[in-house]
Amino acid sequence: MSSVAPVRSSDDGSGPARRAGRAVGRALHRPITAPAKGIRRATHAHGAGESGLGKLIELHAINGAGDMMITVALASTVFFSVPTDEARGRVALYLAITMAPFTVLAPVIGPLLDRLPHGRRASMAAAMLARAVLALLMSAVVATGGLQLYPEALGVLVASKSYGVVRSAVVPRLLPPKFSLVKANSRVTLAGLLATGAAAPVAAGLNSIGPQWPLYGACVIFMGGAFAAFTLPHKVDEAKGERRARLSTHEAHSKRPGLRTVSRSVLCGLLANAAMRGLSGFLIFFLAFLLREHPLAGQSAAVSLGIVGVSAGVGNACGTAVGAWLRARAPEVIVASVLCVTLGVAVLAAVFYSGVFVAVLAATAGFCQALAKLSLDAMIQRDVPETVRTSAFARSETLLQVAWVLGGAIGIVLPLNGVLGMSVAAAIVALGATMGIRGALSSPRHHPQQRTSRPRVA
Repeated sequence: MSSVAPVRSSDDGSGPARRAGRAVGRALHRPITAPAKGIRRATHAHGAGESGLGKLIELHAINGAGDMMITVALASTVFFSVPTDEARGRVALYLAITMAPFTVLAPVIGPLLDRLPHGRRASMAAAMLARAVLALLMSAVVATGGLQLYPEALGVLVASKSYGVVRSAVVPRLLPPKFSLVKANSRVTLAGLLATGAAAPVAAGLNSIGPQWPLYGACVIFMGGAFAAFTLPHKVDEAKGERRARLSTHEAHSKRPGLRTVSRSVLCGLLANAAMRGLSGFLIFFLAFLLREHPLAGQSAAVSLGIVGVSAGVGNACGTAVGAWLRARAPEVIVASVLCVTLGVAVLAAVFYSGVFVAVLAATAGFCQALAKLSLDAMIQRDVPETVRTSAFARSETLLQVAWVLGGAIGIVLPLNGVLGMSVAAAIVALGATMGIRGALSSPRHHPQQRTSRPRVA
């Protein structure tokens, strides 16, 4: 009897039914877990997982996906659902109610967040949670486009930019060993771009059900982001040795702690980047209406906008990747070069205006804006003392957001004339190119004695 094998039941955990169930379960969850594991390996590579940068990369991807959901919902109501003339009035109203107050609030965001050095994780979580609540509130009125939608959109904008300012300040604290700030920022930015691209078709699909559904999706995404913010390392909230920065090239006589001087190349680089950010805001609003009224040859308005949007997105992603590869060699020269390239393309688009040149300008602007911003980050890392570097990032990001607002305002009031629009774009870039060249000429590359000097800190 002892040689007789025991009978195995099908319900003891190893029977055919249980094994088949496990096989089906693995087949169903593998399409989800396999990409998730791949993403985790990519975001945590080269020490980013140990330093906490990987979690920030994932948080920024969540942020990009949620913002895209809200953008699609608002665009379908404010822009696409009404005739062009009425849409222009609605967008002008949107700018007046949201962007105008933001130009007043934006300069306050950086100094206000400077007062919360020990609550950066909580600040990012609050920005996520605020957008989750506002998305839910907007879902009740987005179908009608009532006036209540606009102050809620203002709240979303302020929360989004507040997150961006804090995120820029956090990156230096999460750098892995032998990891440049340019490379870290390029990874974070690229993750946001990829998440935005992935969320766009999902948002469009939800919008086909109803304009409120992308907002429901945004609410869920931002709720997850609020939780993810608290998974960042505790060192994000450490502020030992930090002081508040005031970007200026002139010595101040006040005894208040802060950055009294920065190199001229940093200031010129910041102004050059402001011009590129202003160009971005201008092209978004101007081309949105221009291509709706005068689509690209042989294409519908939606396809025309899609072509230009994809061109700008691909250019931005490529610029981010190239910026990481360049490792910020001679950042002042890079800023001056990309501004000059953008200026040349803008002039060509104005002289030989056509759909092809519009798409090329969008791609060039996206590519060069990414390179210019990464180079500015490198200059701040190199020239600004560590004790005020985090604050400097917050202040510079605020200035760039204000420049985007001003560029968008120009785009909304300009007549829908392609040649005129491209000429204005060229003028905006020309101002930035001038500052970029001045920064390159005053860089340590041209003045070796500046390499050993440090900005004075009071």
